[in-house]
Amino acid sequence: MSTLTTPHIDIHRGGDRMKTRVAWLDSKHSFSFGEHYDPDNTHHGLLLVNNEDVVLPGEGFETHPHRDMEIVTWVLSGSLVHQDSLGHNGVIYPGLAQRMSAGTGILHSEKNDSWRLSAAPEHQEPVHFVQMWVVPDESGLTPGYQQLEIDDELAGGGLITVASGLPRYRDRTAIAINSSHSALHVARLPGEAAEIRLPEAPYLHVFVARGEVEMEGAGTLYEGDAVRLARSGGQRVIANLPSEILVWEMHARLGGQ
Repeated sequence: MSTLTTPHIDIHRGGDRMKTRVAWLDSKHSFSFGEHYDPDNTHHGLLLVNNEDVVLPGEGFETHPHRDMEIVTWVLSGSLVHQDSLGHNGVIYPGLAQRMSAGTGILHSEKNDSWRLSAAPEHQEPVHFVQMWVVPDESGLTPGYQQLEIDDELAGGGLITVASGLPRYRDRTAIAINSSHSALHVARLPGEAAEIRLPEAPYLHVFVARGEVEMEGAGTLYEGDAVRLARSGGQRVIANLPSEILVWEMHARLGGQ
């Protein structure tokens, strides 16, 4: 267990999340987002957004702006087409990590219509993904984009660093984010009794993207559940079913250390 003092573990159940539902979108928000505002639930550490979205075929988010934010998108199933004002145009799918640095300003769209980029027939599969926003080290950075195929590393079942600005992970295969106090790790636990151990950090956010796990100090966590930890880490997370876990490790919070 962690050598840090006064640990705190806060469990947030998936069913309690704020929701946005329209004809083409089912979105669940772990923190205040859009018209859903709770002054007691705006962020954890440097993480401001953890949205789980399901978008129907042919639908999606039309072109819209972002500014001064590091945006990481992780697809769980299906495919998501990204297009932006920097000229990037590609398909994000499971195992492909993607980061967009909004910086001084960027326009982009995200749609479930990959067949329009090729001669492929129209598909009928929704896209299911998690989008996460963390605060950059400074405002006014040059906008940027990066993606990286990381599926082979995830096949080993361990906790893999997927996106990071932390110097300690500089030599690992990961996309870079402009946040020197943050890193996103992902684990695909292949079956019952597979396990990982959480890193130690002042702030951790553990999200069960799918499956069911047991976590030391938190008990059973189901799909959509999240745990926010402070001054903690080192806990074992053990799968009850094939599961996918997203872990943000953060060494600062909004407003400073």
